[in-house]
Amino acid sequence: MVTTRPVALVTGATAGIGRATAIAFAGAGFEVVGTGRKTGGLTPPAGVSFLDLDVAADESAEAAVRQVIERFGRIDVLVNNAGIGSAGAVEENSLAQVRNIFDINVFGVMRMTKAVLPHMRARRSGRIVNISSVLGLIPQPYMALYVAAKHAIEGYSESLDHEVREHGVRVLLVEPAYTKTSFDTNAAQPDTPLPLYAERRRIFDEVIEEAMKDGDDPAAVAKTVVATATAAKPKLRHAAGPLAKRMSILRRLAPARTFDKGIRTFNRMPA
Repeated sequence: MVTTRPVALVTGATAGIGRATAIAFAGAGFEVVGTGRKTGGLTPPAGVSFLDLDVAADESAEAAVRQVIERFGRIDVLVNNAGIGSAGAVEENSLAQVRNIFDINVFGVMRMTKAVLPHMRARRSGRIVNISSVLGLIPQPYMALYVAAKHAIEGYSESLDHEVREHGVRVLLVEPAYTKTSFDTNAAQPDTPLPLYAERRRIFDEVIEEAMKDGDDPAAVAKTVVATATAAKPKLRHAAGPLAKRMSILRRLAPARTFDKGIRTFNRMPA
């Protein structure tokens, strides 16, 4: 089957931002394939089909891209959304846990990008939208692994965008802030916890729970993703949602000392 409609491939589309994004692309007239590690038995939203994908496996990434191309004849947009959160002080995360988080959040993006780029270059058309975070711009104590991964995606995306722009492909960033999803409850917990950090972790959990409850709607993020993927002249970075826009402006304009104090105040840390 070859379609004349644009095709979007959205990773991590079974819940949260990914699911909202898949729905938004379907509403915008796209053929949409959403992925998850195990989608059997799940009912996809209207206009979306599900496909199993493990972004931490080379063969799985290559197979998913190949299947979508074989089915539709094209991929116009890849949204790299699949990821995992992290919690705990850096001392409490083993190197094995670090590798696992980076294998999904960083190398997963790279696997999918490398799998789809030859096809997009051959067509001289395509958009790769990487779901970063405002935490790719700012610090967040007790989430250092996740923050480091998002900082890596920021640098990777901006550099790659310069490499492929002349081939008709753009690599773009969407940066949500705290969003009303189950992201916090699914975050990887420290695998070598230390009593020293127990009270700080308890406070952190409270702070993040409150932030998520007051966060942006996933649909607002999804709207930004679709707008980014379809804009005639897109910017590299797109803050997604009101909270993300405020935080992005503060990062750029607030004096360093003031911003540092704000981070510690938000996280209920001593001055």
